[in-house]
Amino acid sequence: MGDSRMNEQSSITADTAQHSQDHCPSSPRERKSHHSDQMKATLTARLNRIEGQIRGVKAMIDKDTYCDDVLNQIAAAQSALNGVGKLLLEGHMKSCIVERIQAGEHEVVDELLTTVQKLMK
Repeated sequence: MGDSRMNEQSSITADTAQHSQDHCPSSPRERKSHHSDQMKATLTARLNRIEGQIRGVKAMIDKDTYCDDVLNQIAAAQSALNGVGKLLLEGHMKSCIVERIQAGEHEVVDELLTTVQKLMK
């Protein structure tokens, strides 16, 4: 595993530790994410990089870049987006899911399974 991946994993762990201190409402009416400012900044920075990657892929296509090179950039963008999903999922499981199960809302497990299935497509 490269240094950037190890740093990313450390960042994910630190960010989700902070997220687990955030609280998720139990009422469906109130249901919103309550991410820390640090978590929001991390997610925003990652999404901004991904947005740049997508613009880069579009530019590569406009410039008739060799297909294999474009496909590699698409794979990199997908991987980065999966990283954002993993970060959100980990924090969600450590906070919202745990809190709702403790509150007796066991249907949240089915909700989580549906979400995980969508992420794994």
